[in-house]
Amino acid sequence: MGTYLNPGNAGFTGIRRDIYVDKSGLIGLINQTIDTPRCLTCVSRPRRFGKSFAAQMLCAYYDKSCDSSGLFDDLAISGDAGYRKHMNRYDVIYLDMTGVIGESSIGEIVPYIQRNVIRELTTQYPDLHVVEGFSATLVDAAAAAGNRFIMIIDEWDAPIREAKGRPYLQRKYLDFLRSLFKNSGMTSKIFAAAYMTGILPVKKDGSQSAISDFWEYTVIKPRQFAPYVGFTEEEVRKLCRDYGGDFKKMKQWYDGYSFRSLESVYNPNSVIKAIRNDDFDSYWTQTSAAESLMGYIGLDFDGLGKTIAELIGGGKTKVDTNSFANDLETFRDRDDVLTLLIHLGYLAYDETTQEAYIPNEEIRREFARAVRQVNRDDTIRRVRESERLIEDTVHGREEAVAKQIEKIHEEESSLYYNNEQALRSVIKRAYFSYGNEYLMFEELPCGAGFADIVYLPKKDSALPALLIELKWNRSARGAIEQIREKHYPDTLKNYGSELLLVGISYDRDAPAGKRKHHCKIEKYEENN
Repeated sequence: MGTYLNPGNAGFTGIRRDIYVDKSGLIGLINQTIDTPRCLTCVSRPRRFGKSFAAQMLCAYYDKSCDSSGLFDDLAISGDAGYRKHMNRYDVIYLDMTGVIGESSIGEIVPYIQRNVIRELTTQYPDLHVVEGFSATLVDAAAAAGNRFIMIIDEWDAPIREAKGRPYLQRKYLDFLRSLFKNSGMTSKIFAAAYMTGILPVKKDGSQSAISDFWEYTVIKPRQFAPYVGFTEEEVRKLCRDYGGDFKKMKQWYDGYSFRSLESVYNPNSVIKAIRNDDFDSYWTQTSAAESLMGYIGLDFDGLGKTIAELIGGGKTKVDTNSFANDLETFRDRDDVLTLLIHLGYLAYDETTQEAYIPNEEIRREFARAVRQVNRDDTIRRVRESERLIEDTVHGREEAVAKQIEKIHEEESSLYYNNEQALRSVIKRAYFSYGNEYLMFEELPCGAGFADIVYLPKKDSALPALLIELKWNRSARGAIEQIREKHYPDTLKNYGSELLLVGISYDRDAPAGKRKHHCKIEKYEENN
């Protein structure tokens, strides 16, 4: 077993010994591509979404230097028709590009890879004749091995990210990949299949992929690879059953990604950490993100600051993802920035509506934290206004609350608030900075109905809970009366915090610019 040639199954063995979710069905998809024109696969995912786990699983399955039947016989792939045909039958070339960068300077990674792969090949096949040209040597090596290679490149785009601002080094690395995978005369002689993972799709040259022969499956269009992007809802339910986790909290914190064929996808790293630690937290902060979120949302594109505020408030925004250059530095407009945030996992994307949104509580907290550090006047204003609104609500300043809600309503002139669901959208935009003190719940089952919006203070917060009822066809007083009539507070009275009842309404028939908003705030007393 070597470092780059046939690394063995030790990595996947360790994975199987820990909390494990069976994603071996991915192997069946790759098996279907072997010896076909579809044999080059590139899968891009955000950090901490299991890319390296998948790469180590594939190494363990294909590597002919080991026997991995004990690792796979009890997994879903064992029922696949091609299971035995391909298991441990190939020489595997495995490149973990983050590891390669750690061993070599960014300008020398290509000769470093070539030198070390050839060294291990000649150790494995002493009669191998090393010829001029790396690809030509691999052709001879495949002939000596008696079968073509499976190549697995983990974090393929790490050199592109590392060489940010140095296009010459990026081109040098891309030319190396082209020599392997875009050479019709040699590629088919060398590889039975290739599998690459990365955060970003393959970088574009102009409007086309730099390695166009790869079949790409991105977080925007994962297609048949969608079940392997993260954890599915059934997988998370099973984990919660097996380890005593709270599924409702798990869903609030880590769900929210969705695809055309799969409505609910969870961040796997955070789910596992929540189970291990028996604690729901923003584990995203603890990851080594590709770049600072603050740096991206602070870019000076018209409308970006307003869009970020809307997203934090629970809104969605249209995004054109087609022009993105698949790197961390080429931004033409707001859409390119938002597209990058989708690939990084900071935003989820609805392919059907072409809208982006913040997927869950974990990521919303990251945005709320980052937005406070962005040095832009419009963003700073929105943060301060939102924080002041929370303060005014807590202190019962009804007129100030009504005026601020009215102001936000008028700023969102593109939206038409003609029902309570739509009014809820403007409320979430107005209170978007609640994350320091509160957890937000929508349509929370309470008493004999569902409370529109509830803000529950965190354990270390001294603020009261807020139960907000919205009306567009009744008065703010009527909203308070509904709260009491349907006994909403009964569900929250033992929460351990003071409870404020907040009714908000507006004159629905008034023309734009004259929609008078009203607010009523009362402290809940059990006997009144």
